[in-house]
Amino acid sequence: MEWTRLRVLALEPGETYGFACGDAEWIVLPLSGGCEVRCRGAAPDPAPQTPAGLGLPAGLDDARGRPDPASPAFEARGFGGSAPAVEPHVFELRGRNRVFGGPTDFAYVPRDAHVEVTARHGGGRFALAGARCATRLPPRYGPAEAVAVELRGAGQCSRQVNNFAAAGPTGFECDRLIAVEVLTPGGNWSSYPPHKHDEHRPGEESRLEEIYYFEIAPHGDTPGLGYQRVTPSPAGKTDILTEVRTGEAVLIPDGWHGPSMAAPGHDMYYLNVMAGPDTGGPRQWLIRDHPDHGWIRGSWEGQDVDPRLPFPRAGAEDHR
Repeated sequence: MEWTRLRVLALEPGETYGFACGDAEWIVLPLSGGCEVRCRGAAPDPAPQTPAGLGLPAGLDDARGRPDPASPAFEARGFGGSAPAVEPHVFELRGRNRVFGGPTDFAYVPRDAHVEVTARHGGGRFALAGARCATRLPPRYGPAEAVAVELRGAGQCSRQVNNFAAAGPTGFECDRLIAVEVLTPGGNWSSYPPHKHDEHRPGEESRLEEIYYFEIAPHGDTPGLGYQRVTPSPAGKTDILTEVRTGEAVLIPDGWHGPSMAAPGHDMYYLNVMAGPDTGGPRQWLIRDHPDHGWIRGSWEGQDVDPRLPFPRAGAEDHR
């Protein structure tokens, strides 16, 4: 993918994963368990910077984005060497037991920084959602209590959206990254009607590629499953109909995407990571519904939202 980034970590208690942010901003999002996030070399830009080609910044070696000790920028950015030590920003993330257990707190870390994620007792799984960007913003903590929870649709199109890094004046500030969580009760259709955001049409549609990362609740010992559809649009030829299970992702550079179908008895979670080129204005999530299916929105009037929402459900078990 050109603009979006996603890594999912499974860490044992006390285990640390370190990475260089490179040319991307990142959000560390606990999926299960809590962690400590340490961020170094994160001084914000006095003004937006646009490096040539938006490739790996100076001071990072190969495609893995590791610090390069041979580069002068290695010392200047506080990655090590003989330069004065840079005091890290440290964020303690409480996390959650599982993705269906409610919104979580999270940490934002900027481009060109170096980050370490250390799992707390019990270990856990952590998503790193990133977007290639130009501006270095300050590292910040996002409290779970500030995450706006929205119920969309009605009837069998009901779903819940945790807008932890949505675009807009009330969202969490990022340079290019847009990220939300969507939770869908088993048997429902989500991400519906099919929609797209693959062309820049001011005031009408944003150009954003997207990653869907899935976790599907099991039923007893039976693993969960669901399905994802993407159909070609005028902007591209992406054509996908695939079964999805926990830990799998679908990449959507273009196309009408939806529905995301949760099999009956298996609640569906997906993390949406979106980003696109800088078109000279604020980041926006503007979509166009598929002309053959957009009418479904009008049918929701008078229907109730699925009573199984919101997550977490009262009295439900909350296993890690």
